[in-house]
Amino acid sequence: MRTPLPTLLVIGVLTWNLSAATWPDADWPTAEAGAVGLSASRLAEAREYALTGGGSGVIIHQGHAVMRWGDPATLYDLKSTSKSIGVMVLGLALKDGLVELDDPARQHHPAFGTPPDSNADTGWLDQITLRQLANQTAGFEKPGGYTKLMFPPGTRWHYSDGGPNWLAECLTLRYERDLNEVLFDRVFTPLGIAPGDIRWRKHAYRPDEIEGIKRREFGSGFHANVDAMARIGYLHLRGGRWKDEQILPAEFIDAIREQTAGLAKLPVQDPDNHDNASSHYGLLWWNNADGSLAGVPRDAMWSWGLYDSLIVVIPGPDLVVARAGKSWKRDPDASHYDVLKPFLEPIAAAAGFTAEAP
Repeated sequence: MRTPLPTLLVIGVLTWNLSAATWPDADWPTAEAGAVGLSASRLAEAREYALTGGGSGVIIHQGHAVMRWGDPATLYDLKSTSKSIGVMVLGLALKDGLVELDDPARQHHPAFGTPPDSNADTGWLDQITLRQLANQTAGFEKPGGYTKLMFPPGTRWHYSDGGPNWLAECLTLRYERDLNEVLFDRVFTPLGIAPGDIRWRKHAYRPDEIEGIKRREFGSGFHANVDAMARIGYLHLRGGRWKDEQILPAEFIDAIREQTAGLAKLPVQDPDNHDNASSHYGLLWWNNADGSLAGVPRDAMWSWGLYDSLIVVIPGPDLVVARAGKSWKRDPDASHYDVLKPFLEPIAAAAGFTAEAP
């Protein structure tokens, strides 16, 4: 028998009155921005910046759509936003007691890390944990196929597709099911996301099956519309709860959005592209825990893929934003977070957030 959920759910320093939460049915209820205390002009500023890359988007405040643009039904190639979607399977496995974050990956995948055989020669494979695969400290090179280890696990931060793809294989073997089926059964269908709203491509880098089971990748591979993206964001905004069901553990959401002391101290393997990324990264999600974006609340977290696909969750002002389309223009000398400022900062300002002093 499932234990009834309390009315109040405490997530870190956040307390949400979930009994008052509004949930979408076939569509989101709508509200005028000004009527719910948001600045319509600042939201329009964010929308206009988003449209410099075309595409579609939606802004959700307190469960109501307060701004939309583009076609909500178009499926976009989300690239690395797929990491933040796929990692929900890790949250489910934690809830089901199938894994622990600090389990050695080899405990769940005997062939973990090979090929190439040179990885076995390092002596590092036995040390790599599921947590390190999810926080990008396992040491695998960037590509999503069978790549070499670059450094001992837990000693540096390096953005990789290969590490998350090994995590997907560990979870596939633990569930003994196609992870697409797991996500539809446990997450997508309860959220009102249909197969026409999101699809997972055939694995682009490794064989189609692992031990007779469909092999999936976390590094990339999802196509989705912005409505599906917003529903996934809203699940995280509500601490992993959807209506009367705790789908993902609240502690799992905490681990995504909070700064981890040990992780934040690690050097970044490619600082020219990722600056101090280790201080604002969770479990395959980005966050603002270190205040790198002064004009955005520190409790914010977001998925982020090539072409600037984004699922943004800002708990304080009760906001979810989904955006997909083409990439925004970048200054070659800018910080990796700078391209997000003209989009995220007006949204935060619309809810009354004032930028922190430097």
